[in-house]
Formats: sequence, structure tokens, C-alpha cells
Amino acid sequence: MFVVIIGAGVFGHLSDSFLGRKGSLTVVCILNAIFGCLTALSPTYWVYTVLRFLTGFSTGGVGLCSFVLASEPIGPAMRGVAGMSVFYFFSAGIALLSGIAYMFQSWRALYVVSSIPSLLFLVMVLPFISESPRWYLVRGRIDKAMKVMHEIAKCNGKHLPSGIVLALDDDKEPNDTHQDYKEEATTKDAVTGSLLDVLKMPITRVRLLLSVAINFMCAVVYYGLSLNVVNLGTNLYLNVTLNAVAEMPAYTLTAILLDRLGRKPLAIGTFWFSGAFCLIGSLVGKNGAWKFVRMVCGVLGIFGMAGAYNLLFLYTAELFPTVVRNAALGCAAQAGQLGAILAPLVVVLGGALPFAIFGVCGIVGGVLCLYLPETLNRPLYDTMAGMEDGEKSVILA
Repeated sequence: MFVVIIGAGVFGHLSDSFLGRKGSLTVVCILNAIFGCLTALSPTYWVYTVLRFLTGFSTGGVGLCSFVLASEPIGPAMRGVAGMSVFYFFSAGIALLSGIAYMFQSWRALYVVSSIPSLLFLVMVLPFISESPRWYLVRGRIDKAMKVMHEIAKCNGKHLPSGIVLALDDDKEPNDTHQDYKEEATTKDAVTGSLLDVLKMPITRVRLLLSVAINFMCAVVYYGLSLNVVNLGTNLYLNVTLNAVAEMPAYTLTAILLDRLGRKPLAIGTFWFSGAFCLIGSLVGKNGAWKFVRMVCGVLGIFGMAGAYNLLFLYTAELFPTVVRNAALGCAAQAGQLGAILAPLVVVLGGALPFAIFGVCGIVGGVLCLYLPETLNRPLYDTMAGMEDGEKSVILA
């Protein structure tokens, strides 16, 4: 898990810099396929450990790159639905993996078979996916960004007028003619950014610290409740199944409410919903019928936090400009992975204490969400300067 944390940070930075979203996703898929197949051939335990280390490193960038690449080109009206739809495929993959593992019970065969999807994605999907036009824009490759936009318009049965030119949100109004500005726009220098830039600007620094803390709290509760089934005294298989089933309607309900309630109220509500049932679970008895009440509290806690877990991907991505979006999202994901590492240490405490700790984390996470801005129907900023100017205008308004 520590290696996944490192991979999330490295590929988050590479995705914002010269590799891009599609380039980084291509690299991690290649590495996953190679290291997965080589793992099946491991002659010794230490070779196996090294290859799993390398696989974990590459896996850390898969979710980040694919999510941002899928959601970044989408406009405000459909960004929420499109962003949340990504997680249905993740859940479907987990469900398929159990069936695949049943069919291929040899661990060597399982590693080979589970590496095939990466190869199929490289050959059958990636060649037909465009790079994010926003990444092209901040890298100064405006001609390629416009080409992608024309392709998107064509697929949607629309037509972009020939005079339209994409511009960064910190570009000033041109003093020359439109044609001169158009020619100048195709030769712009790349705009770069890093986590240091995020920490230097007060707006993004506060957002990053809050995002890190909130994602950490969410992961502790989400993974902790999944593991805490061993402390409930109920049927283990039934409990795991109910937890898994509870996640799917959570995704659907979150997607429906996302554009109606907004990101911020929904994040607060899902955290507090989960936290409340965890606290109830810590107060009820653990014998007789009460253990089933605790089981229900755990399932409802998973239901709430599953919605929050996926919502935070979209919410965090919208809080930061394109030049640092993947790096910031990677940093938040690292905090989530750290929470996943610490969750088992809470579970082993046993008794009512894990529920109490998960409840407190849920409530505190919801409180921290109060200090984040709402991003519903807000533009995705491209540059640090553009975000600073845009947020100042919102405050003044």
C-alpha cells in the first residue's frame, strides 16, 4: 500500500507535466501488464515481492489518470454524472475479479489473466481516446486542443465556427486583431505548476490541506467498516455481501443528488450519515438481536461513506486548476491510502471502539467539508493565476 502511495504521487505529477493524462495512463497500463505477467513467473519469494512492489507503484496512477482524463473535457452540466459513472466500472471489475479468481485458482494463472485487461485496454480503447484538451491548452499546444474540440463537436453532431480559439483563463484581452491573436495563440509557451505552487497560494494551500484530511478520514471509515465485519459476530459471508451490495445504490443516489444538492452539502451529508450510524453501532449491545442491529449500522455506514468516497474524487478534481489537478488529486489519494493502511489497526482494537472511532472520523470529516467552497456549476480553472482571479471575483460578487 505504501508503494501505491508513491505511485499516486509520481504519476500525478507526470500527468500534469510532460506525459499528460493519456501518456501517463498508457505507461501505467504497460507497466501493469508487464509486471503482472512477470509475477506469474516468479521463481522465488523475493522476486515475487519486488514485482508486486513494482505493480503497486504503477497501479497507484491508474485511477487518477483515468478519472481525470474521463471527466476533464466534460462541461459543468454533465461533469458530475460523467465523473461518478467511472466508479460503476470499478465496482463491476471487482465483481468480475471474484468470478475470474474462482475459475483460475492457481495464483500464477490468476496473475496472467488479471493482466490481460491492461493489454486489451492498450490495444482496443486507448488508441481511440483523445488527450485532454485542457492539458494541451496549458502545455501551449492550442492547435491540438482545437483539433480535439472539433472532433468532440463532430461526434456530438455539432460544428465549431472556424474563428473560435481556445484561451487560458489568465489570458488578457488581445490588443491586436482577432487574426493576430489567433496566430499568437498557437505558439504559446507551456504553463506549468507543482505542489509547491499549490502550497504557495493561500487558496489552494487551504484546499489541499482540507482535501488531504477529508480523504484520510473517509478512507479510515470506508476500509475500516469493510474490515470490521470480523468483530460483529454475524455471518461473515453475508456481511461482506451486504456491504458490497450497499455500495451500488450509494453510487446511483450520489450521482442523482450531485447536481441537485451540490458537492459540498452532499459531502457533508454522506459523512454525517455514515458517522451517525457508526456512533449508534458503538452504543448498542453485541449479544442476541443487538449484533444484527450493529450489522445494519455497519452496512448503512458503508452506504454513506461509499458515496462520499467516490464524490471526493470529483470534488477534489474540481478544486484545483488543470496545471496541478492530477498532482493535487494524487496527494489526496495518498492520504486516502494512508487511511486504508491505518484502518486495520483500528479494527484490531475490537469491541465497540472501532465503531466509535469511525463515527468520530465521519463527523469530523463532515465538519471539515464545511470549509470547502461549492464547485457546482463553477468553471474548471486552467492556471493558478486564473483561479486566483476567478475566486477573487466570486468573493467580491
